[in-house]
Amino acid sequence: MSEHQHPIALSDAEIEQRLKDELPNWTYENGWIRRKIKTSSWKSTLMVVTTVGHLAEKAWHHPDMSISYAFVIVKLVTHSAKGVTERDFALAKKIEEVLLWDAAAEPNGVFEGTPKDDQRFSYIKG
Repeated sequence: MSEHQHPIALSDAEIEQRLKDELPNWTYENGWIRRKIKTSSWKSTLMVVTTVGHLAEKAWHHPDMSISYAFVIVKLVTHSAKGVTERDFALAKKIEEVLLWDAAAEPNGVFEGTPKDDQRFSYIKG
């Protein structure tokens, strides 16, 4: 059967190694892969939550999230597999790609990006 039909849980050792190699901002805790995203304000927190929610809905794979004024914790597991699977890694990678996108680094300088030297526009801290 394909991964789409029956996701297979990865071993703890494989999860730990892949996080180290592929998702260094994520950790493995209590059977979930987890990422704490620090933000600069409630507005930034809500933008992160909405972005993660959009990506999760498009993937039809929904994380648990804890939300506070200046951070969002995203936790991923595949319940049907009773563990972390390729689905969790794929969604975590997409979350990282979108949230950490540096528009100012785009080729040809088409975007100026969020100002980094003005705290009024600060967004994601890490």
